[in-house]
Amino acid sequence: MLFRSRVLATAITLTLATGVLLPDRLSAQDSRLPSMGSSADALLSPTQQAGYGAMMLMQLRHMNLTMEDPLLNEWIQSVGHKLVAANNQPDASFHYFLMREREINAFATLGGYIGVNSGLILLAEKEDELAGVLAHETAHVTQAHVLRAVEQAKRDQLPILLAMLGAIAVSQTVGGSSAANGTMAAVMGAQGLMVQRQINYTRGREAEADRVGIRLLTRAGYSADAMATFFERMQNAMRANRGGDREETPDYLLTHPVTQVRIAEAKERARTFHSNAGFAVGTGGNNPLLPGNMQVTSSTRFTTQSNFDFARERIRALSASTSTLAVREYLDYGKAGDLPDSKRYGMAVAQIRGAHYAEALSTLAKISPAGQQHPWVELTRAEALGLSGNAAAADAAFESLLTRMPNSQPVALTYAQVLTRRNNKTSGARAQAVLRNIAAAAGDDPTFQTAYARANEIAGDTVRAGEAHAEAAYLTGNPEAALMQLHTLKARPDLDYYARARIDARIASMTPVVLELRRQGFKDWDGPQRDR
Repeated sequence: MLFRSRVLATAITLTLATGVLLPDRLSAQDSRLPSMGSSADALLSPTQQAGYGAMMLMQLRHMNLTMEDPLLNEWIQSVGHKLVAANNQPDASFHYFLMREREINAFATLGGYIGVNSGLILLAEKEDELAGVLAHETAHVTQAHVLRAVEQAKRDQLPILLAMLGAIAVSQTVGGSSAANGTMAAVMGAQGLMVQRQINYTRGREAEADRVGIRLLTRAGYSADAMATFFERMQNAMRANRGGDREETPDYLLTHPVTQVRIAEAKERARTFHSNAGFAVGTGGNNPLLPGNMQVTSSTRFTTQSNFDFARERIRALSASTSTLAVREYLDYGKAGDLPDSKRYGMAVAQIRGAHYAEALSTLAKISPAGQQHPWVELTRAEALGLSGNAAAADAAFESLLTRMPNSQPVALTYAQVLTRRNNKTSGARAQAVLRNIAAAAGDDPTFQTAYARANEIAGDTVRAGEAHAEAAYLTGNPEAALMQLHTLKARPDLDYYARARIDARIASMTPVVLELRRQGFKDWDGPQRDR
């Protein structure tokens, strides 16, 4: 099942990034991209690009390949948005998200959707190195590399990809190992035909993405050396591959080859930035959007650079195949000496994942006094208290966090999830109130919609619950099911005017997406989801 999900995720990414789902006719008046010296600007409007990027993310979510964690989602977005703030294109839209897989990989696709595998973050040693990868991928979007790749691929790769997807569909009807073999043959055959174009594309665009990425990296207040440092770390990971098999080479190095020349060029660019006082690390640099002496910081305690160690360990705990394996990793670390605060935190997260709440509280209690004040530790302790049944202590901790950070999505979502587990009307009503504070900002988050649906169910508002369930289905790759749910809800005789208007509006906005997917031959996922 893991193999199948990874291959299909690859197919979806290739499909959306290279044009399989492109409309046959595009509205001329909807194309507003600046001229780039080619016909790429006439291919897709910014709105259409964002739509296809969103479709890809919906499908990845449906197969449970993304990591839908409120704390980590806010953190990765904060890192990415520091880079966006340093960009000279303030109208550009970006969405950064995490993938569960521990392979070293990252990718950018249409609409500014940028995904990062857990394995890449686990390899990094500081946030600057992760920011270097995100800056590189962001540059692929700002320099229109993805859009130009769609233009280049549309003519000769479209038949290849259609054939590949057809072969995958046929092979999945067989089942067993033959299905896996058929899928692999289809993918490898298509990749073999495309490899020369990919190499030509990479050599030209990677250098430009490195150059622009380092500029973004430094303007955002990160170290100019971070990109070269991480290139070397990835190269060492490749050399550590004893067998030398292509399948064991980090995925990122297959699409982003790292050579000594490329590392040397990155180091030289970093030296150039260091020689320019306007690019001092930790300042706004020469970002035209910021004064030269302004620090690029976040408005919330949950999104500071100091969170990297805690974020990496939370990723380690949540990306392991099972909670037992995650705990075992930390026990192995402990054999080498006393665990630092971040790894104790990671162990507690793994223990909560395995429903060992008392053990998690004990682990959190061993964190240093300074570490106890870290908001991620505070929130995780409140969660463990609530899940262990200590409602009074949990509510006091959550309410204190809400007072300090009333608009924090991680606090609101975690608190609501703890409240709804109590399954009584009072807790449901409190969860409703907590979630309403973040509804405007979190409406496109399936975790929010699922929690909001459950809160409304418990509180007795079945109409709002139905709307939220439909939104969750839509955001996780089931748009047809979402539309059917809304039509069923609309048929209820007890709807008031406002509820009917909301549902009508959402049906009107979902219908074109469903019709386009049907026209392209895509339907809601029929098979089982990957085990969660």
